[in-house]
Amino acid sequence: MKKLLLLLMYISFSIISNAQSFKNILIDQAPASHGPEEPTICINYLDTNLVMAGVNIKNTYLSRDGGRTWTKRSSRSKYGVYGDPCIISTSNGKFLYFHLSLPKGQPYVHESFLDRIVCQYSKSKHKKFNKGKYMGYHPPKDQDKEWAVYDYQRNRTYVTWTQFDTYGSKDPQDKSVIRLSYSDNDGKSWSTAETISKIPGNCIDDDQTAEGAVPAIGLNGEAHVAWANDDKIYFTTYQQNDTIHTEKVIAQQIGGWNQAVEGLNRTNGMPITVSDMSNSPHRGTIYVCWSDQRNGELNTDIFLIKSTDAGKSWSQPLMINDDSGSQHQFLPWLTIDQTTGYLYTIFYDRRNYNDNQTDVYVAVSKDGGVTFTNHKISEKPFTPIPHVFFGDYINISAHQGMVRPIWTRYENGQLSVWTAILRGL
Repeated sequence: MKKLLLLLMYISFSIISNAQSFKNILIDQAPASHGPEEPTICINYLDTNLVMAGVNIKNTYLSRDGGRTWTKRSSRSKYGVYGDPCIISTSNGKFLYFHLSLPKGQPYVHESFLDRIVCQYSKSKHKKFNKGKYMGYHPPKDQDKEWAVYDYQRNRTYVTWTQFDTYGSKDPQDKSVIRLSYSDNDGKSWSTAETISKIPGNCIDDDQTAEGAVPAIGLNGEAHVAWANDDKIYFTTYQQNDTIHTEKVIAQQIGGWNQAVEGLNRTNGMPITVSDMSNSPHRGTIYVCWSDQRNGELNTDIFLIKSTDAGKSWSQPLMINDDSGSQHQFLPWLTIDQTTGYLYTIFYDRRNYNDNQTDVYVAVSKDGGVTFTNHKISEKPFTPIPHVFFGDYINISAHQGMVRPIWTRYENGQLSVWTAILRGL
């Protein structure tokens, strides 16, 4: 009996010691009607104590202690601020803040709404941003869903986004395409935007719309870009002065990018592209991550493919979430630590419940996307409700071994954004 008791105590101790818990930190919260969502986060390239975050519609947050405490500020721009925040860091330690425009008038009403993509760079001590520069101005067309990446070897910034002939239009003559611009002076000026997709989507902002363009840097400074359109993942490579941009299908996205998940009025499964520019054995590998419902409408999963030959050929999809059940994993984001080559994927997860309770997981790969280890990083679950807009993405940043996720949760009529102090991943 004593031996059995000792054995049970040893097993219990082993389970506890192998389980990890991560301190969750509240960044901001507000009533759901005004609450923060679609968060972005970035660890500073020169100083990992500096971390910046942003949320819809126009709030940004700065931490000077690695994400443990935060200072909030409301953003302003010469061209307005209307969400879809993206924050990256430059090689000289500036933060670049990208967002949609609202120069004047009311959103969805005034013709100037979404007329360009705006970039603001942080000024002295990151206490404020400049008034803003812009790219993609092409009235009366609408510019939406931007994302950016920085080339630390050549000090070039690439931005890609969707251009709508008319946002939300059901007219079959109205089309959506993927556009690109770049800056060689940390956002002070931008190249003339170019269309890098040939196959257009519609303008409904649904599965048949071309969206989700996220750029990644190639070994020779080119931009690799993947996006979703018509239940497929497309890919192309942009090189300056190359006027031929031919996309190809690299994966099927079963069920499309607008996925039905109980408790949410919209769930975005658009692809995220990263490439390995580190000195790891996997240098040059391109990775694309997305979610789809190939395993059933009640079982959304997270997938990854990779290319080791600059996008010429691609692996078969690997499922990142390692649960054995048939619950949803959704709203993924992928990042890479360019000092190690390690991959980090954040997503919402319901593997532990038979209802809409939701946890947050991070999956880690240290072998070039061959295997992933899943970690629950949220301290407690939450349950979203359909009439509260939850945003189209969450985010994660990794640099010099430091990892900072950011996500949205709903509870008691409040939307909130959180990060976690991740160690030992």
